[in-house]
Amino acid sequence: MKVEEYIDTLAAAGRALAVAAAEAGPDAEVPTCPGWRVRDLLRHTSMVHRWATDLVAHAHTTYQPDGGETSLDGDELLAHFREGHAGLVAALRAAPESLECWTFLPAPSPLAFWARRQAHETTVHRADAESALAAGPGPVEPTVAVDGIDELLFRFHGRDRSRVRTAEPRTLRVRATDTGDVWTVRLSATEPPRTERGTANRTERGAATGPADAELVGAADRLYLVLWNRLPVDAVTLTGDEELARVWRETSGITWS
Repeated sequence: MKVEEYIDTLAAAGRALAVAAAEAGPDAEVPTCPGWRVRDLLRHTSMVHRWATDLVAHAHTTYQPDGGETSLDGDELLAHFREGHAGLVAALRAAPESLECWTFLPAPSPLAFWARRQAHETTVHRADAESALAAGPGPVEPTVAVDGIDELLFRFHGRDRSRVRTAEPRTLRVRATDTGDVWTVRLSATEPPRTERGTANRTERGAATGPADAELVGAADRLYLVLWNRLPVDAVTLTGDEELARVWRETSGITWS
C-alpha cells in the first residue's frame, strides 16, 4: 500500500469508529477488549492519535511520552476523539516524504511507518467500537487486511519481545481464500515467530506448501481480525492442532506499554 492509501484508510476507519461509538454510547461494553467500555476505547485511541500527531508534526527524533488519557466523557469525549483523529490525518497529509522522526518498527520511511501503523491501529479499534453493536465488527477491505497481517506477523511478531512461543517447533499456516495470500509462521521455544510469505499460485521459500501443524483458512478480513484477536477462531476454518490457536490467542496480544 502507498502512504496515501494508508492515510485514506486511517481517515475512513476513524470516522467509522466515531459513528459506532456514538451509536453504542459511552457506557456500552466492548466485547473485544474485556473490561473496557466505549469511553475507555475513545480515551485510549484519542491519546494514541495525539501522541502520533506530536511525533509527526514536530519531527521528534527520539521517543516522546504520551500525554495521558483525557477524563472527558459523553459528547465532549466523542468530539475530542474526532478532533484528535482529524489532526492526525492532517499531520500525515502535510508531512514531507523526507520526514525524520522516531519510529519503533522497520519501515521504508518514518512517514510510511506512521501512516501504516495508525491506519491499522484505527482499523482494529474501529472493530472494537463495532463489537459494542449487535452486528459486530464490519468487513475490512482485503488489501488493508493483507497488509495488516503482514505488519502483525513480520513486524510486531518478528521482534524478540514477541511472547508467542511453543515448547517444540511448530508451524502455523494462514491462508486467505479471497486474495490467495499465504503466510507460514514457524514457532519455537527460543526464537520469535519466523514468517514466510507466498501465494496460492507462487511459492516463496515454501511459504504456501509443505507440512503445517495447524492452518487458519478464511477471507483476508476475517483472518486479520482473528489474528488481532478481535474475532474468535471459529470465524475462520481451523484444521490441525487447536493448541496452536490457543497459544496464539493467549500470547500474541500487542500491548500499549
